[in-house]
Amino acid sequence: MHRFSTPWGDLDLTRFPADPREPLRAWDAADDYLVRYLVEPGEGTGPVDMSGAVVVVGDRWGALATALAARAGGSPSGPVVTQITDSYLGQQATLANLRRNAAPGAAGAPVRLISTQDAPPERIDVLLIRVPKSLALLEDQLHRLAPAVHAGTVVVGTGMVTEIHTSTLRLFERILGRTNTSLAVRKARLIFCTPDLRLSRTPGPWPLRYALPDGIGPLSGRTVTSHAGVFCADRLDIGTRLLLRHLPVRHGPDRVVDLGCGNGVVGTAAALANPASDVLFVDESYQAVASAEATFRANADPGTKAEFAVADALSAIPAASADLVLNNPPFHSHRATTDTTARRMFATARTALRTGGELWVVGNRHLGYHLRLRRLFGACDVVASDPKFVILRAVKR
Repeated sequence: MHRFSTPWGDLDLTRFPADPREPLRAWDAADDYLVRYLVEPGEGTGPVDMSGAVVVVGDRWGALATALAARAGGSPSGPVVTQITDSYLGQQATLANLRRNAAPGAAGAPVRLISTQDAPPERIDVLLIRVPKSLALLEDQLHRLAPAVHAGTVVVGTGMVTEIHTSTLRLFERILGRTNTSLAVRKARLIFCTPDLRLSRTPGPWPLRYALPDGIGPLSGRTVTSHAGVFCADRLDIGTRLLLRHLPVRHGPDRVVDLGCGNGVVGTAAALANPASDVLFVDESYQAVASAEATFRANADPGTKAEFAVADALSAIPAASADLVLNNPPFHSHRATTDTTARRMFATARTALRTGGELWVVGNRHLGYHLRLRRLFGACDVVASDPKFVILRAVKR
């Protein structure tokens, strides 16, 4: 656990799921810069009047929402803070951090947690944006929130210098209004945007639909739907292409899991290859699960069974309930390179599998997933490989 010092007191914050060995903090210099700007006169228009409807977008682990709750001091009569996130893990971290840092006996300041797939607030007086890794997700959210912004709305973005580019600022200018930036402090920067109501409010370009190439099995030539922010939203990535070409041939009423489903191409291909299967699509991204459902509905036969869940890997599904888990794990958490997510996926997949059940993993060769799988399962086999990627198969004994 790490301590985040704010103008309203020190906060104990963790990521989710909490791990005492986790070296990565639940906030960074960009969060700190924004929190201090809200109360300290300086660049732009600080301090900021926070008495109206406050919306926080992209709050990665709840540092901003928890700080604003601490500002309200547990008063239920304070301004409603709405957090909008694409991340289930970030949302759960926010809930845990709010509980951990609530004042003793306080009723709790009103913090409303919604996802990027939920209807946004109708009015926004203060809009605070943690710039996401995905420029597409930022574009999508700015388009969705623009109708709620008025001439007096205070719009402040934040991010590390490496996360804020000319293209980032152009999105703010094109969708909301005139934009400029602060000086850099501890390699973080603020974005100030003045809403221009004369700008046309056009719908955003997402979700995106495109046709898959030939030669990849059951999904060849089929249409994929991707909401903004989904991995490889506009094309089929190389690792998934390899996995689609080497999907296991199975028959009968299997329980199949597409773990870290993204836009759902792997699980949908499995459903097409074996219509008697029951496929569960799981991802921690709300945008991904919505994409997977759209991809599945557009391609699978009406009678094919499927479920869609936003969750922490497979921690919420019954033990020994799956026959096959298909997984293309990420190796980044925002901009940090880490195998934490992959390890979590492998461990919960092993618990979810029945005896004799199989986990198929595709990943970059250099990541060394075979070592982790051998420790968990006792052994793993190489199913296929190319110069960059490898498909590994582990069986639960």
